[in-house]
Amino acid sequence: MGSLRKIALMAWLSWLAASGSGCDSGVERGAKKRPVAVEVAPIATQAITLRRSFSGSLEAAAAFVVSPKIAGRVKRMHVDLGDRVTRGQVVVELDDDEARQQVVQAKAELAVATATAAEAQSALEIAHRELVRVESLRKKGIASDTRLDATRASHQAAEARRQVAEAQVVRARAALQGAQIRLGYTRITADWTEGDDRRVVAERHVDEGETVAANAPLLSIVEMDPILGVIFVPERDYTRLRTGAAVTLSTDAYPGESFESRIQRIAPVFRPGSRQARVELVFENPDGRLKPGLFIRASVALEHAEKATVVPEAALAIRGEQTGVFVVDDGGERVRWRPVQVGIREGERVQVTGEGLRGRVVTLGQQLLDDGSAISLSRMPAAPEAEAPR
Repeated sequence: MGSLRKIALMAWLSWLAASGSGCDSGVERGAKKRPVAVEVAPIATQAITLRRSFSGSLEAAAAFVVSPKIAGRVKRMHVDLGDRVTRGQVVVELDDDEARQQVVQAKAELAVATATAAEAQSALEIAHRELVRVESLRKKGIASDTRLDATRASHQAAEARRQVAEAQVVRARAALQGAQIRLGYTRITADWTEGDDRRVVAERHVDEGETVAANAPLLSIVEMDPILGVIFVPERDYTRLRTGAAVTLSTDAYPGESFESRIQRIAPVFRPGSRQARVELVFENPDGRLKPGLFIRASVALEHAEKATVVPEAALAIRGEQTGVFVVDDGGERVRWRPVQVGIREGERVQVTGEGLRGRVVTLGQQLLDDGSAISLSRMPAAPEAEAPR
């Protein structure tokens, strides 16, 4: 009904303007102008906030892709889409028959190398005793220099064989450890390093029985709490953004509901194509209702004034190159033109600054007013309701 009232008032004002400007028959040309009928509203001192709404989407705050370090056939999947996963949990097993056989073979090779090393050590000890005995005989003049040289050569050869055998033991032990590590690779765990200890399986890329290559993706595991909102902000609003600024999120998935957050990160660069910067918002999501990929609308508080002079936006008028308002005088009979600087706009309210801004301002009828114009406050009856259909 408010719009019908304004239409009726505008029609009345137009009639008054036309009747006052035409040729009067029987009325003197010097008669006073009739007061202009106007509507007014109070000038308020209140808080006002500049908000912008940006579209974007939700993303997982962290994602971990599970992949094998070796190729193999998928033997068992321990988790599926939507399952919760704990850090370090075994999520996939590959066929391990070949890896187990390699461990058995490596153990056997280590046993052979150990026995060879023991044999070489025993031979060295025998060669050492023989060398001591021949050296004693040589001192007594019983053994010749040739025999002593041959005994020393045998001792050195035994020492070399012992060193080779010990090296073979080290190599066999390393081969066993390698085989055991490869066997361990057949049990694939979800070992992310940061964030919460529990996450959710977002995607499953393979099924049991498939053969996969090394580093092929098997599962995607994401962190759901908190969840990340991503919006892109144009140049005109970028300089007003601040980390920590309040944000209200809404999504079609939950109509009528809103979620509160704050700006966490602001990108220092703009996308060349769109000239927009990435802004990240973090939302608490303990119940997991918000999902990655959801379309969102984020209302961001760019600027706030706690005790601002606020008028209805309809009160703004332009005279020449000035923007201002018509302020009603204390008697309620005339108006004064007050130039203003326009600040924050919020809905149908606007912040203004200037001199003499107190009392009431004209919100309808300004087109017929000048500084000092006489007015009469509108007391028009409400517009009639439309007749109900018969």
